[in-house]
Amino acid sequence: MPNLPVAVIGFWEACFRSLVLGVLQGLTEFLPISSTAHLKVVPVLLGWGDPGVAVTAVIQLGSIAAVLAYFRSDLAEVIRGVGRACRHGQWGDPSARMGVAIALGTLPIVFAGLALKLWVPDYDNSPLRSMASIAVVSIVMALLLALAELVGSRRRELVDVQPRDGVWVGLAQALALVPGVSRSGSTLTAALFDSWQRPAAARFSFLLGIPAITLAGLVSLKEAFSAPTGGGAVPLLVGIVAAAVVSWLAIAWLLRFLQTNSTWVFVAYRLLFGVGILIWLGARMGV
Repeated sequence: MPNLPVAVIGFWEACFRSLVLGVLQGLTEFLPISSTAHLKVVPVLLGWGDPGVAVTAVIQLGSIAAVLAYFRSDLAEVIRGVGRACRHGQWGDPSARMGVAIALGTLPIVFAGLALKLWVPDYDNSPLRSMASIAVVSIVMALLLALAELVGSRRRELVDVQPRDGVWVGLAQALALVPGVSRSGSTLTAALFDSWQRPAAARFSFLLGIPAITLAGLVSLKEAFSAPTGGGAVPLLVGIVAAAVVSWLAIAWLLRFLQTNSTWVFVAYRLLFGVGILIWLGARMGV
């Protein structure tokens, strides 16, 4: 079904669609299952069409509001640590090292995003955002997460963070520009490979995502408001608020879950998600 302008689908239907996208965003942004994949696949399966990169990026601002509120104490300590380091040269302080790691880890996804803007102008319709690509990528990332669970020693904590962790996990984060990779999934996988404990890896993933997701959302604001799939300011605001509320709940749940559980449930889900899409595509093609 083609994307329809808000004048055709109606204001309230645009709000409802945005609400669904916001809930999806909140549920999937911080779980290692790919929010961008779900924000394309679910609307397509519902017959709404692809909402597009700009609309999904703006709705992600709700997730940023949630993570800023949830980790406000951690962020304040990072800012204070960087401030102390700038004044007194205390760059060995864990908070200062965290700030440097976040800054370095943001650079890969910024450069990769700019490269996509320059070299793939019609990224919304590129093969990387196809249903088949999402399915295959989801399966591959599930296998990598499974391997990380098997080989990771899980001995490092958040106070052990080093600037090189930002580079390593930041490179993994840049892969999340491809739907199906999952920003939280790729960063969690990279951290587990590097011997991080699961809760610490998730916490670092959340903090690292703040600059990248914020930049993506702000850059896409103008395009999203004018996009026919966005429905205008009010429906987008509905999606942002829904994403904020559900993201807060998802963050709290995942951090508690990883205290005593592994990520195998997400490995299984990603495998089923990818295989399910391939089966659906095969049925459509009559295979």
